[in-house]
Amino acid sequence: MAASDDRSAEGRGGLNRPRNAVPLKKIGFVGIGNMGWPMAANLLKAGFELAVCDAVPGRSAQFAEQVGGTAVADAAEAVRGADAVITILPTSKQVAAVADQMAPALAKGALVIDMTSGQPARTREIAARLAERGVAMIDAPVSGGVPRAKSGDLAIMLGGEAAELDRAEPVLKAMGSSLYRCGGIGAGQAMKALNNLSSAGTFLMGIEVLLIGQRFGLDPATMVEVLNASSGMSNSSQRKFKQYVLNRRFDDGFALELMVKDLGIALEVGRETETPTPFSALCREMWAAALASLGPGHNHTALAQLSERMAGDILGGNK
Repeated sequence: MAASDDRSAEGRGGLNRPRNAVPLKKIGFVGIGNMGWPMAANLLKAGFELAVCDAVPGRSAQFAEQVGGTAVADAAEAVRGADAVITILPTSKQVAAVADQMAPALAKGALVIDMTSGQPARTREIAARLAERGVAMIDAPVSGGVPRAKSGDLAIMLGGEAAELDRAEPVLKAMGSSLYRCGGIGAGQAMKALNNLSSAGTFLMGIEVLLIGQRFGLDPATMVEVLNASSGMSNSSQRKFKQYVLNRRFDDGFALELMVKDLGIALEVGRETETPTPFSALCREMWAAALASLGPGHNHTALAQLSERMAGDILGGNK
């Protein structure tokens, strides 16, 4: 799997940009959600022209009023005259519907940049349909959460043809600081799902570690400090346990439903590659159980509450 960030790209002798590539200036942006809003804002700061739309009534108008750009009614209007369109939606099913809506309005040579954490196989199907109209597509899901979306410091995992990734790079650099070329179309989404599988596993295990320690008599906050200075360190211990669990906020901006969706995608990739995944399957079932138990609308860090219920304790010592 080829991977590169801004530094390693130069170390490989520079990027292979097509000589006659037209710079991407006018961008349609479909999906102004928790992540899409700050990402679109960073595109405006970087000087791109932006037309935005969202399924939530009034949200695109709110964005245009508060941040800038042009609010439009739907995806078809967002892509008229655009050099590229960015989609960042909850599922590939929604991306497919939007692609069908906007395809007739896309100019030949336009580029679709799907930043959804989607299904690789479905994305390949969408890309094939767009290619028949002379429209290229890459996938570019992100990692880093809302805080790094705001700072423009996202990690972006890329799938697609090298020439199209070269075209998209200036746009992507306005939103992320590390760009990783993972392979052909769908490879970025496969990597994103597997990344979230790893993250979900360490979060779940870490919560159980804190509960065991608390029942033994250890202080959870002190445990987090020890983990972060030891081999048990993880993204969850560094950026989630104190920030969103121990203080009972559960509000980092990434929904529980989306984590469960991503874990399902990761296991789909496992099945397609005929890879045995017993622990991963159990991990996914635990997250799905949390969603069933807590109900929709919860943050993914609220998974801790399922583990707490099973243990009969609340982290921090409050019964």
